[in-house]
Amino acid sequence: MPSAMSQWLCVLVQTPSHAKLGSVLSYRSESALAPGTLVRVPLGQRDTLGIVWDPDSVQASGELDPGKIRTIAASLDGIAPLDSSWQQLVTFAAQYYQRSLGEVALAALPSQLRDITPAQLQRRLKRNKTPVTAPAKQVPPVATIEKAESAEREPSAEQTSAINQIQRFTGPFLLFGATGSGKTEVYLRCVELLLASEVSAQALVMVPEINLTPQLEARFRQRFVGSYGADAVVSLHSGMTHAQRLKSWLGAHSGNARIVLGTRMAIFASMPNLRLIVVDEEHDPSYKSSEGARYSARDLAIYRGRQMGAKVVLGSATPSLESWQHSRPAAEGGRYLRLHMPSRIGAAASAEMPLVRRVDMNHQPRNAVFSIPLLAAIKDRIARGEQSMVFLNRRGYAPVLHCSECGWKSECPNCSAFRVFHKIDRTLRCHHCGFTERVPRSCPTCGNPDIAPQGRGTERIEEHLAELLAEVRRPGTSSEGYPLGEPVRVARIDADTTRHKGDLQSQLAAVHAGDVDVLVGTQMIAKGHDFRRITLVAAINPDGALFSSDFRAPERLFSLLMQAAGRAGRDASLGSNSEVWIQTFQPAHPLYAALKRHDYPAYAMLQLQEREQAGLPPFTAQALVRAEARTQELAQAFLDAARDAVHSDMAHWDGWADLLSQITLYSAVPMSIQRVANIERAQMLVESPSRSALQQFLTGWHAVLHATRQLPVGKGVIRWAVDVDPLAI
Repeated sequence: MPSAMSQWLCVLVQTPSHAKLGSVLSYRSESALAPGTLVRVPLGQRDTLGIVWDPDSVQASGELDPGKIRTIAASLDGIAPLDSSWQQLVTFAAQYYQRSLGEVALAALPSQLRDITPAQLQRRLKRNKTPVTAPAKQVPPVATIEKAESAEREPSAEQTSAINQIQRFTGPFLLFGATGSGKTEVYLRCVELLLASEVSAQALVMVPEINLTPQLEARFRQRFVGSYGADAVVSLHSGMTHAQRLKSWLGAHSGNARIVLGTRMAIFASMPNLRLIVVDEEHDPSYKSSEGARYSARDLAIYRGRQMGAKVVLGSATPSLESWQHSRPAAEGGRYLRLHMPSRIGAAASAEMPLVRRVDMNHQPRNAVFSIPLLAAIKDRIARGEQSMVFLNRRGYAPVLHCSECGWKSECPNCSAFRVFHKIDRTLRCHHCGFTERVPRSCPTCGNPDIAPQGRGTERIEEHLAELLAEVRRPGTSSEGYPLGEPVRVARIDADTTRHKGDLQSQLAAVHAGDVDVLVGTQMIAKGHDFRRITLVAAINPDGALFSSDFRAPERLFSLLMQAAGRAGRDASLGSNSEVWIQTFQPAHPLYAALKRHDYPAYAMLQLQEREQAGLPPFTAQALVRAEARTQELAQAFLDAARDAVHSDMAHWDGWADLLSQITLYSAVPMSIQRVANIERAQMLVESPSRSALQQFLTGWHAVLHATRQLPVGKGVIRWAVDVDPLAI
């Protein structure tokens, strides 16, 4: 037992779920420390960050000999302990997503906090002048309350109805609003009313991607900084520096930051006075983490709102089918309240949604990239001084380089995928492992110098479009240097053109300023951006997702096309001329028919009927177990052995026979891209009609997977992981 002058503490440290050492270890402290206190503790030969945890909720593992219990190195006294609600959040996330508690809890903290010493922390706190030992108590100024009651522009009747219902009911809410219907203004008003009514309340507003954060932050700062100060609005996302993220996190933890804007990582921000959570574009798959603890920030938002008594608003023009199903009438089992805003904001001319035109590419010239009527429509927009957007969700010049003589293709030597041809720097680049080589002068197999690109990416579309529009001139731009007018400006925005800091902002600024006539890009330009002068949006060859093996691919395609369509006609004076062009070989497909009517409810009903008949989510719960090894045989053998143990061992556990009757385990199969960076990958699907039964099974099976890893069949496995509610199978 510890001496009278010292205490034993349970401390969380960061260890992966497959490690033999547990994540909750025992340490000695000379003074009592409250659960949630951040400490530096010795682990092996180094000091690491730990979190003091409630001993009643966890059981420590490791050394139990009192004489060998090590003493904590220091506590980070400048930071108030993480409260019980935050501890409950990470505990739930770890249990539900089948990860170790320490892995989830420590990964949720800013990375700089994990490496900082107490002395360094004190210097940083003094420099930032941020009191973080207790939540700040701010009294909203009278001007703020008046602003909440009287805004610059009166909300529409639909916006007012949505705001009133959010104020009146507890939620959760699904704000189903058309693109351009003013969902962001609803968020702003709800935050405004919250801060005006509660002196210390905090709001969390999440967006799916980093590139949407700056414009959202600008709107929130414009609305709130004048009343609450510059520190009242902070951002949290992976594009920030470590120091910036730590400063924002400290502001949220102290309560000084009243509004936190961020991507999925922000769901774990310590916000002791959280009263409102907004998840914008809630359907976006970016809210699901694809590495580490594979959590869904949207689903955790629902849990956190219920846990803290905070209202949760999920917003989307094309909600996920899971959220749509949850928002059906309460009499039918719905758990969310659906709020509908079908009309666009602005003058009557812009109230109409863009006209959707389907071009049957079966009747166009063979190998045509742009149909004749689409090209004519783009030229017409240029003549009127309007902008067009061409959308293709594939970057690079061409997805593959090939030889027509021997059939050679630019395969990646490390992955079961092709390297993409990037013409701008003459490289073949693997988008999975990053392996890059210069383009060979001739075929590496037969020496044929005539190797050619196959397929098209955004880089090739940009080049081809510039060629097609070479004779077209911008109206009203004639000068001495350009007597007939300036040439058309075609710009491209994708991951390749926005690698450096500030690239995206400068390119978006050029579009907003009217310096670009035709914008070419990937899904980066299809989401959330408010392009006022774009009146034509064209989707090039979107048919691939219609026949994908992934059952969620059509749902994602419909959402993406609806989001892209939402970029057209957002200016009141140009709205009546806005159009969306879909070039397809399947013009009669039900997806395009629903898109033409802008009828998401009809498409959702059709998809839900198909999902229910096939026994797919949201009518069943799923999990994937993935294994990585040097050979595909080793990866699959490990998974099959773990499945066999279910029938040979777990079936004999007391009371488990009934539970296992609700579980379906499929055979191990290679992943769609089975080799990445010379690592073979396999997966096994687990299904159950009962989510609780699946959770109970996975918790019990976790020990079996650990045990199987120690057997000879598991020796070749590099790593394995469980993915609960997977989005890609």
